[in-house]
Amino acid sequence: MATEVRKSAPTKLRALGLGEKWLQDRIEEDPSILGLGDVQLIRRERKQSSGGRLDFLFYDPDQETRYTVEVMLGSLDESHIIRTIEYWDVERQRYPTYEHCAVIVAEEITARFFNVIRLLNRAVPLIALQLSALPVGKDEIILHAIKVLDIYEEIEPQEEEGGELTDRRYWERRASPEALRALDAVVALVNAEIAPARLTYNKGHVALGTTGRNFCWFHPPRSALHCHVRVRTNADEREAQMAVFDDTGLYVRAFQRDLITLKLAVRDLEAHREQFLALLRRCEALSRGED
Repeated sequence: MATEVRKSAPTKLRALGLGEKWLQDRIEEDPSILGLGDVQLIRRERKQSSGGRLDFLFYDPDQETRYTVEVMLGSLDESHIIRTIEYWDVERQRYPTYEHCAVIVAEEITARFFNVIRLLNRAVPLIALQLSALPVGKDEIILHAIKVLDIYEEIEPQEEEGGELTDRRYWERRASPEALRALDAVVALVNAEIAPARLTYNKGHVALGTTGRNFCWFHPPRSALHCHVRVRTNADEREAQMAVFDDTGLYVRAFQRDLITLKLAVRDLEAHREQFLALLRRCEALSRGED
């Protein structure tokens, strides 16, 4: 049976009789339209101290990142860029323990403004999405977001941004026992197989290193059976290192330029000890300047 092919061209929403509120309603119903991952809506039309209202505030619990999202119909303009960055800065100062990312959504991003936001992207973690509406048939519209600019990849991501120093007791009050057991299992593996571990407890994360820079960061959740673990590797090697875990069923994701995020429980470490040990060995070697 031949596959049916139908043609469609992007059409401005206003030309279809639809406004910004209609688009915001669709995004609220299904945030995955934006392609930001499995984000949770914290607030729509969030009132700002500057007097304006932020269209959306989303949260990604896996990455511990908040997204300040501004949506507009038509072409991107100066005021939209300024407003988006202003709201991002307000939220960043209001909740400094989270990572924050500004997101601009528009139907058209011209070359002129793309160059502007690309330059701003050097100082502000900024994502630009061009949203297209594709009419299909009489009563159906496909909304398709294209990421034309992604978050600026920091050269030194978050190693020194764990917040105030604390101790083990702080995390014992905050995190689940299962998450801390997973953390301890990783530290024990490093101690036994690689080198004496250096552990630093911060309010934002727990950092792990040996004699070089930190190469592993833990974010133990409050109630989960696993621990969020990030390791710094080499950007050129990352894809191959992640591929080793393809058939394990583990949560393994790329983050920023050269980090890998995993969700690990003690049973995962026991089942896939050799794969994870090889990853830790390489990351630890890189932390000491080895090629």
